[in-house]
Amino acid sequence: MADASHAPTASEYIVHHLTHLNTSGEPQAKIVDFTLINLDTVVWSVVTAVLAAFVMWLAARRVHSGVPTRFTSAVESLIEFVHEQARSIVHGDVRNIAPLALTVFVWVVLMNCLDFLPVDLPGKVLAWLGLDHAIHYHRIVPTADLNATLGMSLVVILASIYYGIKAKHTGGFVAELFSAPFGKSIFLAPFNFLLQMVEYLARFVSLGMRLFGNMYAGELVFLLIALLGATATLWGSGLHFGLGLVWAIFHILIVTLQGFIFMMLTLVYIGQAHEGH
Repeated sequence: MADASHAPTASEYIVHHLTHLNTSGEPQAKIVDFTLINLDTVVWSVVTAVLAAFVMWLAARRVHSGVPTRFTSAVESLIEFVHEQARSIVHGDVRNIAPLALTVFVWVVLMNCLDFLPVDLPGKVLAWLGLDHAIHYHRIVPTADLNATLGMSLVVILASIYYGIKAKHTGGFVAELFSAPFGKSIFLAPFNFLLQMVEYLARFVSLGMRLFGNMYAGELVFLLIALLGATATLWGSGLHFGLGLVWAIFHILIVTLQGFIFMMLTLVYIGQAHEGH
């Protein structure tokens, strides 16, 4: 954290806002560290998960035989859209897969939407509550944390393995690990297994890195725009407002698109688990 005796420089300001509140109590420069728990990521992930569940519950409570409201119509349209995507991609029973995809989409979008909050708002709230001396660092966007996105990616990969075993049974799933893609041969089995592991690893890394990279970059742009407002000049304030508005509008597309891509890749990976090589 920058020394309170002087205003932070631009680099100090950015580094401070990109530092997590973690279990060590000390600032960490690493982007990913599995030895620590980023408490702010956990808290806001849970908050958005509860909010997503509440929105779905509220929509379910408002469904009735009469004319639906705009809110229920929007939720019903979203559910139908996700269900159609699940049926077109997964060749099997989607009664549990479609709700999983819907949960992924709504949850990821809500976590991404936290990026629209002013970057200095968490610090102001903590100061108002008198907690700024105890909590020096706080990041509010869970999907801008690689630990979180890789954790979500791992769950998707495990889900694809589960549905692969469910669809092909344990024997068929294990046999496919050693027989695809080069064919059934005792000499080719090690190469088949190695390629399968590389494929799972590539899915795991690419799925988590894609979401993290886009949200981290978006958060960084918001920080750079916020620095324009600190110039205390007319042109700086004007650029701060104008660029902030333009980027926020464009970021709406990024936030929604990243949730959609994560949901679609979840369905694709689970759909591939139902199919044989």
